[in-house]
Amino acid sequence: ISLAGGLPDSRLLPADEYAECVAAVLKREGGAALQYRPMYEPLRAWVADYMRARGVDCTPEQVFITNGNQQGLSILSRLFIEPGQPAVTEAFTFTGVGQVTVGRGAQVIGVPVDYETGVDLSALEEALRQKPRMAVIIPSYQNPLGVTIPAAHRQQIAALAARYHVPLVEDDPYSALSFDGQTPPPIKAYDEAGWVFYLGSFSKMLAPGLRLGWMVAPSALSSRLITLRESFDLETSALTQRSVFEFLDRGLLPPHLARLNAANAERCAAMLGALEEHFTGLATWTRPTGGLFVWMEMNDPSVDAFAALDRAIEQERVAFVPGGAFSVTGGHQHTIRLNFSAVEPDTIREGVARLKRILLG
Repeated sequence: ISLAGGLPDSRLLPADEYAECVAAVLKREGGAALQYRPMYEPLRAWVADYMRARGVDCTPEQVFITNGNQQGLSILSRLFIEPGQPAVTEAFTFTGVGQVTVGRGAQVIGVPVDYETGVDLSALEEALRQKPRMAVIIPSYQNPLGVTIPAAHRQQIAALAARYHVPLVEDDPYSALSFDGQTPPPIKAYDEAGWVFYLGSFSKMLAPGLRLGWMVAPSALSSRLITLRESFDLETSALTQRSVFEFLDRGLLPPHLARLNAANAERCAAMLGALEEHFTGLATWTRPTGGLFVWMEMNDPSVDAFAALDRAIEQERVAFVPGGAFSVTGGHQHTIRLNFSAVEPDTIREGVARLKRILLG
């Protein structure tokens, strides 16, 4: 039973509908859809409309198509960071953020994160006052914690980036995965000075294997961003761009998200219920309202999730990710990230029961 991944259930992905979209594109455009091609303008226009609906003043010229958020992170880290320079991230963050900061040789400042409201604003201001070259924040259903920054805090974060002239990368692949359809506006919606760079992705809202995302950035940086992008892989698949747009243009995304989020809400509820049953008084955990993850912290700091992982797999056939893997400062061996989206509710309940036997056995 894997509670370790960061992925949706494959059975919930719209394979048949997407196959019809690919077939329609190939029938309409033939071999031209399989060529080297630049960014697909209808897709850029759709993203710009989508971002405007979320409160971001955005034109298609400010939309840059990427091969997922990780590529966007890589491009911006190449643009802003040189080895030895400071960068800011949340104290617990997605390992891919570490790859483009620590992995670039940056001196990373990890900002504490509240389990209910996200990044600590006072600590963030102190970090930005040190003039880092770049900051990265995951605002919605954060990986690994599952927490969401409230709207008022997002507005303050945008103001802090402008006050200290720090490029702030808003890594936002999860915002469409809201259980009730209510997610605060992006930090970028409050960005009046142009210091926030927004990264969005179809990987979580549609399908991970598409490897398709976007960046919203000042059009004045267009040539530099395109040059950096071409150093990675020249361009994004013309067929994928057109097929995804076909899916969007047919109005297939809203019903897909409705099904996906309803299933994930049920699975999250199953995980929270199982944690209440088995870990009350033994641990604390986050209570996400969307996304893919629950974060658990054992009350006993001597519990070592890293040491328990091999035994969990071998003895109980259950997997998880030790939370310390997401800590930019190390330690925190008594924390665990749990994924609820990839398995059925009954399997989640059984997995949590097995997890207790390992951690407390």
